[in-house]
Amino acid sequence: MPDRIFVDTNILIYFISNDKKKKLQARDIIFSSEEVFVSSQVLSEFVSVCFSKKLLGADEISSIADQFIKAFSFVPVGVSTIKNAIQIKKKAHRSFWDSMIVAAALENNCSILYTEDMHDGQVIDGKLTVRNPFKS
Repeated sequence: MPDRIFVDTNILIYFISNDKKKKLQARDIIFSSEEVFVSSQVLSEFVSVCFSKKLLGADEISSIADQFIKAFSFVPVGVSTIKNAIQIKKKAHRSFWDSMIVAAALENNCSILYTEDMHDGQVIDGKLTVRNPFKS
């Protein structure tokens, strides 16, 4: 049975980047499992970064956002995610936005969270392992 994986915004950014090594690593992650999850928060952050850093034009951003929505298991952030994120933040003292990502991953029974923004190898609630694919 394949892992259920959740990807953070930075994985999506590297997928479109000019850094060939990180782009390949991001592609490998995105296509590593039949079940890859992103939340509405992650996709919104991706779009925002693309606009603010002028990584892509508006039409390209729209197109790749549509492709991501079709390719991934897309999960909206709802009231339960926000409430769970608050509890995670209180326990773990991480940022609220990182807590939202963790909450969404846990709510969707993901076993791996790919991000470069949290501690590599950390296991959350005995279920979710944080992996930084870019760590040397």
